[in-house]
This record gives sequence, C-alpha cells and structure tokens, in this order.
Amino acid sequence: MVKLRLRRMGAKKAPFYRVVVADSRSPRDGRFIEEIGFYDPKPRESVVKIDRERALYWLSQGAEPTDTVASLLRGAGILQAFHEQRQKLVATP
Repeated sequence: MVKLRLRRMGAKKAPFYRVVVADSRSPRDGRFIEEIGFYDPKPRESVVKIDRERALYWLSQGAEPTDTVASLLRGAGILQAFHEQRQKLVATP
C-alpha cells in the first residue's frame, strides 16, 4: 500500500519534514517514491508547501495519507478539492 507521509529531516531538536509518497513497508526515513512537499513546524507560523497536482494524482491512485499529512492537506484545501473531484466523477453517468 502506498502512503503519503512525513520524512523527518533537520538537526537534533530542529525538525523539518518532507511530505513523501512511500510504500507503507518502508522505514519512516527510508526509501520513498516521490517527494511532493515540505512542512517546517519551527517558525512562529508553520510553513507548509505541497505540490497540489502531484498530491491529487497520488490520492486518485489510492495513496492514503497519514493522520498528520491528512491534516496538512486539509489545511491546504487539497482534500476538499479531491473530494469534489470524486463527486464529479460519481455524479456523471
């Protein structure tokens, strides 16, 4: 199964995360398929940058986001766009 999840980067006590597409059996910081964004929780306002098109592509291919990544996608409006896209496909005969 393919998952959208965070990969920890950065120094000790200064975490920085990359949002990656990886096989669920791979280790957290191990092999991944594609990097689609990043998340930096350290600044006063956390910084999130996710490639919308690639995230929608992987979601449409059946990739499941972890809880934290789902929260980031929800904040960026990507999950809402994905659900609207799916509703259009279901509604058209």
